[in-house]
Amino acid sequence: MKERILFCWSGGKDSALALDELLRGDAVDVVGLLTTVTADYDRVSMHGVRRRLLERQAALLGLPLEIVYLSKDSSNEEYESRMEKLLLRYKEKDVLTVAFGDIHLSEVREYRERNLEVVGMKALFPLWGRNTRELARFFVRRGFKAVVTCVDTRVLDGGFVGRMMDSVFFADLPTDVDPCGENGEYHSFVYDAPMFRESIPCITGEVVVRDVFHFCDVMLADESTDHNLSREGRINDRFLQIPRLGE
Repeated sequence: MKERILFCWSGGKDSALALDELLRGDAVDVVGLLTTVTADYDRVSMHGVRRRLLERQAALLGLPLEIVYLSKDSSNEEYESRMEKLLLRYKEKDVLTVAFGDIHLSEVREYRERNLEVVGMKALFPLWGRNTRELARFFVRRGFKAVVTCVDTRVLDGGFVGRMMDSVFFADLPTDVDPCGENGEYHSFVYDAPMFRESIPCITGEVVVRDVFHFCDVMLADESTDHNLSREGRINDRFLQIPRLGE
């Protein structure tokens, strides 16, 4: 019998790579996606991605979506309490493992493992220890498509927000920035992936600055008022003409 897995899904590159890794094997059964959403903004926590886009991803994956809503100034205690309630509900369904897209931050891994131990569950990290430069190349080669939705300007120039994550993007990243943004340098939204039934037609919109973070809004194309958008399931190139550094 396959091991039943609840997958912690952010909608970004690392979680997409980790889920793809699991789905390409036959050892586990992914029973659902778990995401935290900031209730005040109705957006994925830290990533700034609209809930509607998250729901579209889940539909294209054919997996049920579980959302834990957090307040905008949520504490660790709030997060842990709400997560515990949900996890205990899944434990009653014989789901004893939660998978994450973390790659090499040991303190994050330890925090997740401690929280799961409280409810008698364990953690799985499909990408753990992988070389992030090689993962970035694989991301492009495998056919993933994503856009940068959030940049921490303390470590990465705000001009990277809104850019497509292609080979040029990865080549332009400074050498002191982790290629997969593992240290929180940037976050992303995946709009096309090998395991999606189809790609998500979307557009980039306004860039908003909140403290040190630059957020680029992403919208479903069919919810836009612009009727001249591409319907080919890709972000229309004219919405992504953001100059590279030095241009």
